[in-house]
Order: sequence, then structure tokens, then C-alpha cells
Amino acid sequence: MASKLEQIDSLYKQYENEIIHLADRIWDVPETRYQEVESAKILKTYLVANGFEIEMGIGGIDTAFVAKYGSTGPIIGILGEFDALPGLSQKAGSDVREALIEGGNGHGCGHNLLGTAGIGAVRLLKDLIDKGEVEGRIHYFGCPAEEGGSGKTFMVREGVFNNVDVALTWHPNSFTSVFNYSSLANYQVYFEFEGTASHAANSPHLGRSALDAVELMNVGVNYLREHISSNARVHYAVTNSGGISPNVVQANAEVLYLIRANTIQEVDDIYKRVLKIAEGAALMTETKVKVKFDKACSNYIANDTVNKIVYDKLQLVGLPTYSEEELDYAKKMAKTITPSELTSALQEIKSINEDSHVEDLIEKDSTFYPEVIPYQKSTITMAGSTDVADVSWVVPTSQFFTTCFVLGTPLHTWQLVSQGRTGLAHKGMLYASKVLALTAIELLENPELIVQAKNELREQTNGQYVNPIPKEVLPNMYG
Repeated sequence: MASKLEQIDSLYKQYENEIIHLADRIWDVPETRYQEVESAKILKTYLVANGFEIEMGIGGIDTAFVAKYGSTGPIIGILGEFDALPGLSQKAGSDVREALIEGGNGHGCGHNLLGTAGIGAVRLLKDLIDKGEVEGRIHYFGCPAEEGGSGKTFMVREGVFNNVDVALTWHPNSFTSVFNYSSLANYQVYFEFEGTASHAANSPHLGRSALDAVELMNVGVNYLREHISSNARVHYAVTNSGGISPNVVQANAEVLYLIRANTIQEVDDIYKRVLKIAEGAALMTETKVKVKFDKACSNYIANDTVNKIVYDKLQLVGLPTYSEEELDYAKKMAKTITPSELTSALQEIKSINEDSHVEDLIEKDSTFYPEVIPYQKSTITMAGSTDVADVSWVVPTSQFFTTCFVLGTPLHTWQLVSQGRTGLAHKGMLYASKVLALTAIELLENPELIVQAKNELREQTNGQYVNPIPKEVLPNMYG
């Protein structure tokens, strides 16, 4: 009798090229947060054609959707993303920086792969349900705006995941492991200053500069940084400097702040101090400040019960192998990775498993990390954020990485965009599809594991969850 892996391998061979084509089509139409109209349409059309029931506009977001299959049993949710990043347009398969469209968007975080691997997984699971070999319900969630929009946090707030028993997802990376640590919670907030315009030479005394207020606020927050937790981060971008004429006192200016810390409570404490600094800047310049809360997300909670299953499946499926042509390209791309970028990746591997012998392994092969990183529980917090976190507060959640890029490739770079439409990325994506499917099968065949995962989450949260986005704040479709 064929094993589940052999069954999945055999089934997937029938349509894995379709899944690769889907990922490439998403790569070809990079759309940023909440604007993923074409990307959502491509995925939705494929799912409908393959027998899934689709509900669009879930959680009040036009580009969010759920695809459902199965009529009885536990619900396994598979989360998919498909948003791109601005300014990262890049030719595929090139080892030099070459924009396809100057200033255009690009899939610099591999979400063309992330969302599509989930499509492959639910297609596999549907086939097994149809054959009577698996009983359960599969829900694929098309989740927009992970990059800067916290789409899933809005979806959680609106109850989209309330009936899901376990949620699974993954992320492309330059190594393979279970995502075993927490993440930073965050708030993202606009500060709009309004002053009074005036001729900067003839009547400067009549003007009240909104740009001065923005600059003073930024100086104040720079001094604040010394007096917050070492894990906390405060970033900003001036989104409106008030115009291009130095001969006009700027009447309007705006700055966008992203505040991160280990927990939402810590973020909120820092935010309240930032509010005081903004108010102080307005007082000093005799301007007015308007605060617009944009989005937020919580810290991620790893579920050890499900993580162990994922790790078992990562080992079972095994790392991809590559053609000579793919290896030649990988070696060229490896030369574009700086020593500091490689060091950063090795430090992350150490944070996942402190016993990893990264130095010994890298001496053997600096192009790819040559093993699935052994799983261990972790209390580490990564220096980034994810809106998967809010799902993890209400549903037992597990995510993982698979190798889609050469070792050390940083996220949000042209190198990652270049590799995201090549055989390296495709193989990592197909690997992820199989791991997602096998993990879902294990949970459906052993429902006591779902109960155990839920009990673990209940102990971790004490059933206490408050969505960090105020009810009156709507997704910013145009920010």
C-alpha cells in the first residue's frame, strides 16, 4: 500500500505545473496592499474551476476570500498571501539589479509563492477527500495586505476564523525550519499636522510650519528611543513634506510611525509617549495635529503541538534537489549576498536552534543550507512582525519556512524578487504544499491532536484576546 507521501507525490505530478504557472502569474502582476484585485481573481478562478465554494469580500475587504471544500469533520484553515511591495520591480532570473518597470512593484517577500503553495495543498486535500481517504473540511483563506496593512488582523476582528480548528501557513526563506518563535506586536499611525501658509521671505512671522512640527516630532521620538525596551522599534516615514517650494511656509505635513514591541501592551505604552511628543511638537509650532490610527497586529503565539507535526512532515518530504542549470544560477546569486547578509541569516538559524552548527555546515556549501533545522521550543522574539499573529491568538496556528532562495538572501530585496520566478523558488513552494497537506491529513486523522492544540492555546492565552485595531478603524485601501 502506498504511503500518504507517495500518494501526494503521485497526485501532485498531475497538476504541479498548474501550481507553478499560478505562482508565476501572481509574480507577473505585483499588487500592493488591498489592491490585489488581479491576484485574487487569478487564485479564485482556479479554485472555482476545481470545485471549491468561494466567498469573496470576507471581513469587509474586497480582495479577501475563503474557498471551502468538505462537508463534515474539523476545519483546517490554510492561509495564503499574495501582496507585493512597492519599488522592487526586477527581472526574473537575473543576477544583476534590473527593474522591469522603474519604480514598479515586485514580489520582494515571495508572496506569489506563499499564497500559491496553499492552493496546491487544498487541491491535494480535495482529491483525497473525494477519494474517501480523508474526512474533514478544508478552508483556504486568501489574505491580502500582510505588508503594511495587517489584513488578517482585520479579518480576525470580524470573526472570519472563528470556526477554524487549526490554521496552517508558511513563508519562503533561504533555509527550512519550523517558525518556532514569537514576533513583535505593532501599531501603525499617521500624524497629520496643519499649520498656516505664508510667504517665507515677505511674511514668515505669519506662517506656522507643519513641516517644522513633523521635524520636531521626529527629533523628540529620536530622544525617546534611548528610554524604551531594547527589543522595541520605532520607525517613521515622512509621507507629506508640505510641497516642493522652500519659499512657502508649509501648511500641511504628515509623518507615518510604526511602533513595535514584544506585546501589544508595550506597544500601547510607547504609543502614548509618542502621542505626547506629537502634541508637544504641535504646541511648539502653534499647529494642530490629527492622529489617524492605520493598523496593528499582535505578537505571534507558536503552537508546539502542531509545530511538532510540521517538523515531522518537513523531514518526511525532504529538501529539494536542483538541476545543474539551477545550481549555476544559485552560485551567481550567492555572489550578490554580502557577508553581513549571510551572517544575519546564520544568526537567525542560531535563534531557531541554538545548537545548530552553522559554521561547519556552511563550509561545505555556502549556496544552500543543507538540512531541515531541528525543531525546539523557543522563547525568542524575532525582530519583525506578522499579521498571522492575530490568527494565532484565536486558532492554534503553525507556520514554517522552506528553502526557496540561496542562503542569506534578505527579504524585501531585488535578489529575492529575481529568484521568486525560478526553479529554486518553485521547488521550495511545491515542498511547502506537500508539508501543508500532510500536516492537515495528520490532524484530520488524529482529532485528539486538534484537542491538544486547542488546550495548549487556551493555556497560553487564558482565553484573553483583544483585537489591537479599534472597531471604528477600517482597512486603509489607499494608504
